[in-house]
Amino acid sequence: MSVPPESVVPPPSSEPAPPSDLPSAQERQWAMFAHLSSLLGLLITGHWLGWGCFLGPLIIWLVKKDTMPFVNDQGKEALNFNITVAIIFFALFVLTLITLGLGVVIAMPIGAVVFIAWLVFTIIAAIRANEGQRYRYPYTLRLIG
Repeated sequence: MSVPPESVVPPPSSEPAPPSDLPSAQERQWAMFAHLSSLLGLLITGHWLGWGCFLGPLIIWLVKKDTMPFVNDQGKEALNFNITVAIIFFALFVLTLITLGLGVVIAMPIGAVVFIAWLVFTIIAAIRANEGQRYRYPYTLRLIG
C-alpha cells in the first residue's frame, strides 16, 4: 500500500524560525555602532572630561532614528548613558577646582571607578545590541526620551 506524496508530512526542521520581532542585521549593527562610537569619540577628542563620549552616539542617533526603530532606542540609551558619564566627570572636575586641587584625592578614585564601569557597560551594551536585545544601562539619567 503506497501513500500519495501530497499526504506525506515533511519532518520538522531542526533550525528554529527566527522571531519576527528581531531587528534586521543592519539595525543590530548600527545599534552596536551607536554604543561603540562612544569609545571612538573619546579617543578622537581626547580624555579631557569625557566630553567626546556622547558625540558618536548623538550622530548615529540623529542620522538613523527615523529609519531604524531599534537604532532609535539603542542610540537614545547610549546617548543618555554617555551624557550621564560626562556630567559625572564634569562634577569631579569642578570638585577639584573648587578645592584648589585637594579634591583630586576623592575625584581620582571615583573617576577611575566610573571609567571602568563606563567601559564595561559600553562593551556589554554593544554585544547585546549586536544580538538584537534591547539593553538598558544602570544608573542612567533618561534625559533624551
